[in-house]
Amino acid sequence: MEEQRTAERTAVVLPSLNPTDRLTSTVDGLLKAGFAQIVLVDDGSRDDTRRYFEAAAVRPEVTLLRHEVNRGKGAAMKTAFAWLLEHRPDCAGVVTVDGDGQHHPEDALACARKMLEENRLILGCRDFSLPEVPPKSRMGNRLTRTVLRIFCGLAVSDTQTGLRAIPMEYLPKLAAVSGDRYEYETNMLLSLRDLEIPWGEVKIRTIYLEGNQESHFYPVRDSWRIYRLILARFFRYTLSSLVSAAADAGLFALLSALLAGRVAGTALTAAAAMGARTLSSLLNFTLNRRLVFPGGAPLDRALGRYYALALPLLLAQFLLTEGAFRAAHIGDRQTLLRTVVYAGVMAALFVGSYVIQRRWVFSRKERERKH
Repeated sequence: MEEQRTAERTAVVLPSLNPTDRLTSTVDGLLKAGFAQIVLVDDGSRDDTRRYFEAAAVRPEVTLLRHEVNRGKGAAMKTAFAWLLEHRPDCAGVVTVDGDGQHHPEDALACARKMLEENRLILGCRDFSLPEVPPKSRMGNRLTRTVLRIFCGLAVSDTQTGLRAIPMEYLPKLAAVSGDRYEYETNMLLSLRDLEIPWGEVKIRTIYLEGNQESHFYPVRDSWRIYRLILARFFRYTLSSLVSAAADAGLFALLSALLAGRVAGTALTAAAAMGARTLSSLLNFTLNRRLVFPGGAPLDRALGRYYALALPLLLAQFLLTEGAFRAAHIGDRQTLLRTVVYAGVMAALFVGSYVIQRRWVFSRKERERKH
């Protein structure tokens, strides 16, 4: 009885391109599970595959929407979301399902049930350690999961899952997320924290039919779109850091040359590093706050945390730089070598600083939204 109420309150979004008879079995399975509202989107399929859509549309529970040309999975999902927001605003939520048979109806129901219980976006996550998982899928998910966790702070078990249950209240925000093809699903994940949408996971069956041959995922093109999104913020951080590093190294070289006749040894390194870092850090903070982590913590809190991080980093860089100078027997007047070593040490602290700034300095929340 509870499962029936869950299915009746949840709409299914089913985008499809050039389907086979598996689309028919998918729709049949969803109807058998109790789902009473299925929005099927034909994303510009070939004429010879239209019969599968027409057969499904005969069912009174199925609404068929159509793109005249292929626009991408993300665009198809948005078309369904817009239709539901206009015509079915009383739905409790939606669950997105792929039409190639890889999502079991009972798993869709389990995701919908957890969504309603916790009012969170729920990801249906597969187990990639199983032997039936194609090697390229296993390695691809492992790599993407690692990159997503390091650079975006999202610990997602299945980065490419298409089975997602979304509470209706969050649908307008997610419908406005950019992306028309496979990158839209990644962008949705990346937007969860900024949109303040809580999320969770449900373990689902791991189904790969015939080596996933029906997938319309193009490894090079679509992977580039996905990784470009994941690493976009890090690229901006890199640019900001390069600009700041150039200013820092230039100032260090200038101050080292100007102070070389007045102070020596450790005092020279400390004075040049302090002056260079003070000015370059202000530049770096401004660039990071405006270009890399916009919309984050308030200015006063972010600035305080930035320097709470910058000062230990400065001390670490000073100790490592001075240690390298002594180990390599670099004298006070060897400005070029001193600058090269200084920049090298700064690069070694690069990624760790990014992670701390993303998770703490510019974070708008004190803790993760996932519980």
